[in-house]
This record gives sequence, C-alpha cells and structure tokens, in this order.
Amino acid sequence: MKDEKTYEEINKKIEEGNAVVLTKEEFLKIVEEKGIKIAAKEVDVVTTGTFGPMCSSGAFLNFGHTKPRMKMGGGTVLLNGVPVYTGIAAVDTYVGATAVPVNDPTNMIFPGEFKYGGGHVIHDLVAGKDVLLEAKAYGTNCYPRKTLETWINIKDINEAILCNPRNAYQNYNCAVNPSNKTIYTYMGVLKPNLGNANYCSAAQLSPLLNDPLYKTIGIGTRIFLGGGIGYVYWNGTQHNPNVTRGPNGVPRGGAGTLAVVGDLKQMSPDWLIGVSFLGYGATLAVGIGIPIPILNEDIAKFVSVKDEDIFAQVVDYSESYPQFVPGSLCEVNYKELKSGEVTIRGKKVPTSSLSSYPKARKITQLLKKMIDNKKFMLGKAVQLLPSAGSDYTCKPLKERPVNKR
Repeated sequence: MKDEKTYEEINKKIEEGNAVVLTKEEFLKIVEEKGIKIAAKEVDVVTTGTFGPMCSSGAFLNFGHTKPRMKMGGGTVLLNGVPVYTGIAAVDTYVGATAVPVNDPTNMIFPGEFKYGGGHVIHDLVAGKDVLLEAKAYGTNCYPRKTLETWINIKDINEAILCNPRNAYQNYNCAVNPSNKTIYTYMGVLKPNLGNANYCSAAQLSPLLNDPLYKTIGIGTRIFLGGGIGYVYWNGTQHNPNVTRGPNGVPRGGAGTLAVVGDLKQMSPDWLIGVSFLGYGATLAVGIGIPIPILNEDIAKFVSVKDEDIFAQVVDYSESYPQFVPGSLCEVNYKELKSGEVTIRGKKVPTSSLSSYPKARKITQLLKKMIDNKKFMLGKAVQLLPSAGSDYTCKPLKERPVNKR
C-alpha cells in the first residue's frame, strides 16, 4: 500500500463499504498495539468530537412575510422575551446564544444570572417547541405594519441556519481563583483561595487538538454539527495559531478556532442545549464532530495525541482575566485534570470540566456510524486555516482617547 492517501480514495472506500473508520479512542488502541506506521496504513478515518458551552454561537432566522408586510429590520424583535438582532432585512434576524431578556426581574435569580437566554431559544426551536415572536417596527409605505405578536415553530419558518463565529476552541485555560472571595465567570463559579479548578476541553477527543497545524480542517470541511451535518466556513474569531506549542505541534493554551454553519432544521436538541452560568449569563452548549482522514503517517502522529500530551494554562481569573496578561500560575495536563485533582502552589485543588467527555465520546461514535452507513462523506477543505508561522494574530482591543463633542 502506498504511504499517501487521497480524499477521493477514502470516499470511494466509504461508498463501497470498505473504509476503516475508528473513533479516536479506538485509534489510540491500534497505535498502542501496532504502532503509528501500521495504524497509518490500516486506518482511513478517525472521528473526533467535543461538547461544551460555546458562547460565540447563534442562528439566522427568516420568519416569512406578514400580511400586510412589516419591516422588522431596524425595529425590535423578541423571541420568548429574548431580544434578537434585526439590522439585516425585513424578516431576517439573528438570535445570539448569549442574548438575555432586558429588565426582566422574574428571569434573574442572581446578579448577572439568567434562567433563559438566546441559547435556550435555539434549543427550544430545534426541539420543535412553539416560540413567542413579538415585533415592533416604525412602518414604511412598502412595509406598513407596525406590531406583531404570534407563535412560531421551526417547521413553519423559511430558514433556520445555525451560524457560529467561534466554536471548538483548540485547547483552553484552566480557571482558578486565588483571591479571598468567590467570583462568578463563564468558566463557572470559582471558589476563593484556590477552592476549585475548572477546565473546558475534550482534550484528546477535541477536533483541533487532533489536527494541531490544520493540515486537514479548513473552509469546506464537512462536520457533525448539533446532531446534523454542517461545514467549516472560515477560521473562527480570535483564531490564534502563533502560540507556544509542545511536541507534535500541540498548543500549550488557547489557539485555533472554527466558524461553522449548518441547517438548524436538521439538528437535535440533544446536541444544542441552552445553558445558564451563575453570575454570568446565558450561552449554548454545542456538539461538534470532525472526521480526520489519515492521509499519511504525519497525520496519524497528530491523531495519536493523548490527554497527558496536552497542557492547559492555569490562569488566575480574579486578576489576569479578562485582561490580556501573559503567563499563568502553572500548567497541567489533561490526564491530571481528569483525575479530579491537581496541585497548584503546593495545594491539592479539586477539578471539574465544563465540557462533557462522555458526550464528546458519543459524538465520535455517532459520526463513525454515519460514515459506516454511507450517510457522511469527507469534505476536503478548499482552503486550509492560517497556521503557525502565518501573520494571523489575535490582538487585544487598542483603546484610544475619544474627544467628546
């Protein structure tokens, strides 16, 4: 067998039912038993997955025109009381995962905590529930209607497109709080005096950690998204490939991200779940799975990464965040984090994950089944993502004085 495979060859094997498709955990066993070289020859595809809160998510919705017509664009639209963005067109809107009701004390159970937000609206839509649409507009000659109150359902509206500007972060921080007071963050509640350590990555199952230098994942890559089929449409916001990397290109902290898109009508409420964080707000937990084609031995080496090979930076969220401050208290690998306890500054600190490893594992299994059943073909990227050595950087906001008039 030749050493290099092509997408076309692998897809043909999938069509013929001859492709060797393994989940990431199954692939690790093959590597352990037979070594990288043989694993690279025998295996065609390895499925990866992640499931966790991904704030930079949302959905474009087109409701269809009313009679008489109404220009919701530029007006105010609420879905189950959650404001959505209307500055697009007459009946196009975008519901963001972190949107929360305005001035709704019945929804707030703690300062900054909301029981319901944009992520929950998306979950309710994909679950087939009726959602209350309330709209107010200023009215024009061609769009005279000014108010609307009705129920909508995902099966009745024209389009529902999940469009997430930043998902599947390639590694992330481990958050701690050395201060003497409890703090409330998007990494969860952090207890004082290093009372806990929270992390958020599927680590060895996570897609971009299995393709650390973006050799296969890029624009046009077909993915498992929210229980349906989606695509990578760009690198995600805050994509930051030029970071410190360890052996085999594994980043030692947050690096690449993905912008993804797919038909919300094909998705499942099992893989898009509204989430609330005490003292912070609402978001959406998203399930993403990406098949990695084992094109050659180098790709096989990348995909053989284990939890103990991946390090997270332990960051003081009481001081160093949200400012861009270099350095960290220390670093720990994911095998240590998943053990339930790490040592920080000589103290044993309990750990917990905001990302669900069992659900990430389930995604790898579902994606494998889809490929085996010929319901999912590999999509070759038409353009790879900016990688290490490129001039692509993630910069903090540069604030400049504003002369007030």
